[in-house]
Amino acid sequence: MSDAQQVRLHCFAHAGAGVSSFHGWPAELGTGAVPVPHLLPGREARRREPRITGREALLSDLLGIFTHEPPGPYVLYGHSLGAMVAYTLTRALHEAGLPGPALLALGASPPPDAASDLADACRDGDERLLALLGELGALPEGALPGGFWHRAVMPVLRDDLLLADALRTAAREPAPAGPPHVPLLIVSGVDDPLAPAAVMEGWRAWSAGPAVSRTVPGDHFFVRGKHLPRLLGRACRIVRRTAQAGPVPAASPA
Repeated sequence: MSDAQQVRLHCFAHAGAGVSSFHGWPAELGTGAVPVPHLLPGREARRREPRITGREALLSDLLGIFTHEPPGPYVLYGHSLGAMVAYTLTRALHEAGLPGPALLALGASPPPDAASDLADACRDGDERLLALLGELGALPEGALPGGFWHRAVMPVLRDDLLLADALRTAAREPAPAGPPHVPLLIVSGVDDPLAPAAVMEGWRAWSAGPAVSRTVPGDHFFVRGKHLPRLLGRACRIVRRTAQAGPVPAASPA
């Protein structure tokens, strides 16, 4: 791996979002890492495409990108819904016998075997879902039924929550190849009521690789702050140095 080569940090956003959360990341990641945000169908530049609500459609949309990934290590980061997207991709690559990420970073999402207030509310009425979003501070001012936000964003959000629920259900199905052997970086927001650090620790059981947990300032949407990209930038540089060093000889101590 050349000194000039950067680690690609593939990013997946939370439910109802596009890729705007990652726009400021190049300045915060530092050297050695480049963000690669992925836009799911049904929003922003892909708004005319049908939205995805199931695992097979998600893999059909994304898996080809990672089966033709350029040489060199890469990292996945998923936030909330995006964490389930990133995990689903990693498991699919593992089950296909294909190279996976050098690091899987997961933020703001309970593991598949834990309760998830947002995903579990995917089939609730608008009143209940709006109340839950209000508790999270995720509703803009004036987001009332019939208003612009309700008409433009709520359908995307609801389909994304259906996708999250489908991915969580599929993840609980037995994996014939066992859990993926990938290092985990588990990230929690110190004030996140939906995925506190104690719940996020449950992700350790979903990989056969080593796991490290970190807590950063912020609530459920800590993806919008500077602490997360700085943390991920440091993680990417560790991945880069490890790749440059090459494999450890079998006779060497661990």
